[in-house]
Amino acid sequence: MDLTWLDPEHLARRDLDGAVAVLEAARLVDCPHLPGTTVSSFTARLRHGWDGDPPVAAVARDAGGRVNAVLEVHLSHWDNTHLGFLEVTVDPIVRRQGVGRRLFDVGVERVRADGRKLVLTECFDQPAGVEFAKAMGLERASVAVQRRQDLTNLDWEKLDQEYVKAQSLAGGYELVRMQGATPEHMLADVVQMTEAINDAPIDDLDVEDEVFSPERIRAFEAAQLAHDRRIYRLVARERSSGVLAGHTMVGVENEVPGHGWQFDTSVLASHRGNRLGLLLKVAMMYWLREEEPQLRIVDTWNAASNAHMIRVNEMLGYQVMAEAIVWQRHL
Repeated sequence: MDLTWLDPEHLARRDLDGAVAVLEAARLVDCPHLPGTTVSSFTARLRHGWDGDPPVAAVARDAGGRVNAVLEVHLSHWDNTHLGFLEVTVDPIVRRQGVGRRLFDVGVERVRADGRKLVLTECFDQPAGVEFAKAMGLERASVAVQRRQDLTNLDWEKLDQEYVKAQSLAGGYELVRMQGATPEHMLADVVQMTEAINDAPIDDLDVEDEVFSPERIRAFEAAQLAHDRRIYRLVARERSSGVLAGHTMVGVENEVPGHGWQFDTSVLASHRGNRLGLLLKVAMMYWLREEEPQLRIVDTWNAASNAHMIRVNEMLGYQVMAEAIVWQRHL
């Protein structure tokens, strides 16, 4: 197997084209409901990652020089520096020939060389992916569920009623719309508010709390801009104290403007019980209806054990699209 590690700042078009062709071929087999990967979106991923912490990536070629697999190794430097997350994508036409196993072993060695002791990976809950994970010696640690909201078929009257109910409990809060970069004077408060996501269930995953900082918030914003997304953040602010009590975020794809992603929704522990999560998510839908009338679907992921957020999402009309299993192996 001929393996080439990619230099994000000097990407050869043949490498990019080959990698994206493999990623797209695999998507059409494994998860055709998801939006596709383009050369520009893959380039942004290699240069910026999700929040300024991009993966190291490699492409594998067959004897004829054709890319037939892609390896991505995520080695976070913001937190959880004891682990690495691997993504192995093999062209469906060469699966079950040992390519994935060899590439996974390369990824494990890269994680080990960085001094890390845990490997994570993820796959859709389908026989091929599950069998591969087990063959690699991984153990099931968590299940995530993807849900989709169809904005063309919503019961807005019901949502209006739920919003009024939530307002009756959240009278001590005001909603603040924040589009694009966080204002400098609010940055420290946004950091503290964002940390509330650490209260979400982690099941059996051997992971630590995420660590947020002003630098990480700015890196996230820059990365989303590089991914060509329009970002909407809606914040609940306590009127009496000015504390940012909770938020919800949605990203809309510039190049696929009918598709949006629901990012974090979290509320500080001391402000829970006021239905702020529901208030924020319905108010976000009102905002998107104003600003993004072409938006048709919004996708979100939650741990299957996150019963509270699942109840909220189902109330908002989200429907299950797929399940994914997160696996781990201690080195």
